[in-house]
This record gives sequence, structure tokens and C-alpha cells, in this order.
Amino acid sequence: MSTPTVIEGFVPVIDLSSRHSATGRRTIAEAIGAACASSGFFTIVGHGVPTELIDRMCATNREFFVLPDAAKDAVAHRPGISGFRRMAGSTAHSLDKKTPPDLCEVFSAHVTGDLSDRERAALGDYWASWKLANVWPTAPANFADTWHEYMATLSRLAGDLMRLFALALKLDETFFDDIFDHHVSSVAVNYYFPQREAPLPGQLRRGEHTDWGSLTILYQDTDIGGLQVRHGASEWRDVPTIPGGFIVNIGDLMSLWTGGRWVSTMHRVINPERGSSSSRLSIPFFYLPNHDATIDPIGSFADLDAPQHYGASTAGEWISRKMLKTFAADPLDYQPAD
Repeated sequence: MSTPTVIEGFVPVIDLSSRHSATGRRTIAEAIGAACASSGFFTIVGHGVPTELIDRMCATNREFFVLPDAAKDAVAHRPGISGFRRMAGSTAHSLDKKTPPDLCEVFSAHVTGDLSDRERAALGDYWASWKLANVWPTAPANFADTWHEYMATLSRLAGDLMRLFALALKLDETFFDDIFDHHVSSVAVNYYFPQREAPLPGQLRRGEHTDWGSLTILYQDTDIGGLQVRHGASEWRDVPTIPGGFIVNIGDLMSLWTGGRWVSTMHRVINPERGSSSSRLSIPFFYLPNHDATIDPIGSFADLDAPQHYGASTAGEWISRKMLKTFAADPLDYQPAD
């Protein structure tokens, strides 16, 4: 394995190509542990996801998002259904910060979304996005097949990253296996459309937030950029796009599970320069554990005081509460603060 390259000492680039050997896994785990304890972000290369699949996922979704509104609205998110959202909520609301709606469209689906109604209903006794049925557009023709292949491939990669996480935390490599053996993960494709009008005060493509689950694997389809990670109390640092690489960040659950030793870091997507007609896709895969997984410190961290988690006792309850906050406010009712 090549020595991990570090960008500004904050978001390292870690080569996974030697993860199939014991020595390689130890080296990679050490690098991952250092990143998760500092920025909570790193970029992976040598991950083994076929370039053809990544390119097809990007092309298929770009084709979808430029369809006429009526075609997209036919697969709109609605009660019981997960699909297209013209307004993607406000991620800053998950932190109880009042901001205008984020400037992007989104299509989302869960790995559980094609299960039967009965099977999905059993995934928690509360509202949760993974209990919704997936809805698939008829155009582009390969849309559903591409999404299924992408979700399956990223699920395998995320599972191996969790085993590397376990090594980094000095746990048995299989420690997380039975916490994710019925995972409720999702893919969301964010379409950051050209900004033809000036944003409202405080309005961003994606407002500042932390992710809520265990880990996120993010692909960005261009080098236009816009993703920023907070460093310290107020400094924001750009996260560059590495050709063929995925950006990985840990979410709130990893911080809760490690008693705060690993950090779930604030991030955002800023607007392009005024006058820019650029658009971009970002494709986050949210690796979410079994809905009934505990969120208290685990393993060697079990004796640490649990961070505040607003009374939620399971991973599913925690994530559901964050999602409800994100989409709670009607964007038409938003009034900018004085």
C-alpha cells in the first residue's frame, strides 16, 4: 500500500487497495482512526467500485434531473413513498437552526424500499424513511437497475469500512457485523441546479449539519466543489474532489458509540460564485445500522458517559427525529430572520 497522502493535514486520502492483506488492513485502520479522531473526514481511493458503475450512476441521474417537471413529479415523494423531492428540506433544521430551504432537488431510495409492506412496517413503531416504498421512474430506462447495483456495491464497501473501523477502535474486526446485518441504508442523489436567482439570506445549497448515521460514502460528479468541513469553532475548509475517489465521513452514531472519541463534524455545501450557471451532483450513501441498534457507547467505550441524544434509545429513533426536523418546516412559510 502507498503511504496515505494528507491534504492540509485535515482530510487525508487513504488508499484501500491493500485492504485484503492483514498488514494492509492494520495500516489502513490506523490511518482511518487518526482521521476519525480529528476531522471525521477522509477520502478513499483504491476502493474497488467499478468506474463504469460510478459513471453510469452519474449519467443516469443527470438524465433524470433534467426531465420535464411532470416526469419527475410522477415519482414524487408522498405519504408511504420515497422518491423525488423538488425541495430538499433544510439540513440546518436538524440542529434547530432556522434557515431557508436548501437549494437542491433530491431523489432518494432505501435498501429496504422494495420489501413488502408488512416487512417495512416492522422496521420500528414510529415514522421512518426506511419504512417507505421506493418508486422508480420509467425513464431513463436503466434507472432502477443502476440504483440497485449501486446500493448493493456501496453496501459491501461500507460493511468492510465498518470492519476497518472496528480494527481502528481495537475491537474484534467483526464487532459491527450483527449491528448491520439488517441495515436500513439509503442513497440520495442531490442535484444542485443552476442558481438563476440570488439566494435568500443564509440560504445555501446544503446548510451546515452533521450526518446522523454511522458513516457516509459520498461521490461528487465534478471538480466544481462546494463541500466544506468546519475546522475548529468557525473556520471552514474546502474538501477537494479526488478523481475516482469517495469522500467518507462519520456521523453522529459513531461519535455516540465511541463516547465522543471520534468526531461527527459539521459540514455544508456553499453556493457557486454569482453569475455561475454550474450544476453538480453529489451522491451520498448513508450506511445506517439495524433500526433497533443501541446508540449508547459500545465495546471498550461502554463505561463512558453517553452524550446527550435527546431521549432516543435506538439508532432508528435518533435518525428519524433528525429527519423529521429537516423536513418539518413548510418552505413556503419560511420568513427570513430580521
